[in-house]
Amino acid sequence: MKRVVVTGMSGITSLGETADQIFEQFAQGKSGIRYMPDWEIYSDLRSKLGGPVESFTVPKHFNRKVTRGMGRVALMSVVCAEKALENAGLLNNDILKSGETGVAFGSSAGSVDAVREFGSMLIDNNMNQMNATTYIRMMSHTSAVNMTIYFGLKGLTLPTSSACTSGSMAIGQAYEAIKYGKQTVMIAGGAEELSAAGSAVFDVLLATSMQNDRPEITPRPFDANRDGLVVGEGAGCLILEEYEHAKKRGATIHAEIVGYGSNTDGQHVTRPDSEMMGRCMQFALKDAQLTAADIDYVNAHGTSTDQGDIAESQATAQILGKKPISSLKSYFGHTLGACGAIEAWLSIEMMHRKQLVPTLNLDQIDSACGDLDYIVSGMRSAETQIIMSNNFAFGGINTSLIFKRVE
Repeated sequence: MKRVVVTGMSGITSLGETADQIFEQFAQGKSGIRYMPDWEIYSDLRSKLGGPVESFTVPKHFNRKVTRGMGRVALMSVVCAEKALENAGLLNNDILKSGETGVAFGSSAGSVDAVREFGSMLIDNNMNQMNATTYIRMMSHTSAVNMTIYFGLKGLTLPTSSACTSGSMAIGQAYEAIKYGKQTVMIAGGAEELSAAGSAVFDVLLATSMQNDRPEITPRPFDANRDGLVVGEGAGCLILEEYEHAKKRGATIHAEIVGYGSNTDGQHVTRPDSEMMGRCMQFALKDAQLTAADIDYVNAHGTSTDQGDIAESQATAQILGKKPISSLKSYFGHTLGACGAIEAWLSIEMMHRKQLVPTLNLDQIDSACGDLDYIVSGMRSAETQIIMSNNFAFGGINTSLIFKRVE
């Protein structure tokens, strides 16, 4: 078995696109949640809240020819991946086109504008809105495919589209591709673009927050007064590399991935299963050859939904005990396919900065939630060596990743 390390990281969020920018916002307790006035045209949409990326840096060389097959989600993905490769010292390296580098990247879906173009055909009975790139921008594997073309990748392509576990599953599958000797380098992560349709998915389930006039107080994971989730957008990317290869070229190693677990509930499309969540964490611990006592911090999925928060927190407490835990969705909202990658990136940053980020808006812990060490009221100084990042998706798809600090 090969050891797998993280040598590059990057992200795009509603609080910035560098770790320094984002952690400055964390320290000030700033939220990326906004009222979305453009959504007022949807009269039946109850929640008008989102976590938008109001701007992100697109390099000048991303000209029209480069981006014509990219919707917003693919553009964020490729820009994010380029930054991560640069961070890893692998941008323009020969290994990218050698067949030894692959990509595992996911999103819940492609770009909404492209879906609208197809929808116009079905409603108006004509194809006036469609063009040669409509499907390329709409398809769920648009990010992964655009990366293979942009970087000239010849290795594995592992597109993941599993809703809220798309990003974390991509990292897990990339880890396994290197661990079992199929690739030397993998670009891994996830992205999602914000849309009213994305919010509507949860709105019809009565799972969205209704604090339209007070966006700064929501979402509030694990809080007794939470009233639902808020959708967001962004991208996160990790460059994974075989340890000996990284060591030989003198790469900076941000962390080692030592465990990955994934399973499915097999019972209900939208109702979470606490037992299977716990079993997923156990799979990750077994893969890492660790015990619950070895975990220093847990980055929770923490969506701020009633059933989800209770099931997840109870499973975490049962399997791991009273561990420090927090949810970054309290800042960004639920970025769906991006959340697992963004949360993995920022959890690794927490290890290096020796600071654990609190859950925003967690004022009164729900007594029905598990007995955990919920981090609240400011950044917590802490030495952590091993962290777990968990995500749970529609369809009962569960993932758990374990990262270890490497000196």
